[in-house]
Amino acid sequence: MISANAFVTVAFQDCDPMQVVWHGNYYRYLEEARRALLEKIDFSYQEMALHGFAYPIVDTRMKFVSPAQHAHRLEITARLTEWENRLRMDFVVFNHTTGKVCVKAHTIQCAVQLNSQEMLLASPQCLLDKVAACYK
Repeated sequence: MISANAFVTVAFQDCDPMQVVWHGNYYRYLEEARRALLEKIDFSYQEMALHGFAYPIVDTRMKFVSPAQHAHRLEITARLTEWENRLRMDFVVFNHTTGKVCVKAHTIQCAVQLNSQEMLLASPQCLLDKVAACYK
């Protein structure tokens, strides 16, 4: 399975009044790992646009397991688990400071043609070729 990691240190402004990471900030952390994974398969957001596609997130799920706090060091792992008809990435946010998993999540993105704004029901060949190249 294709995967990539990103690391973040929790910033003071990412925490809520209870001194834990505000839940909405985890989506920014997932984006760091998603970007790393897309770059790993040579299909960055710029590359998508060059091929005439965007991949908006159409569904997401996040399970909060344990909290992270200011200055904690987090590792976010993204795994590409589906790509034939849509992009599904599964994520784990691991807290190196506490040794615990903070979050388990997944996102689903679908290809949209930039010129027509139509959503595709199958992934375009350019994405399939990029993923296939990672398995060679």
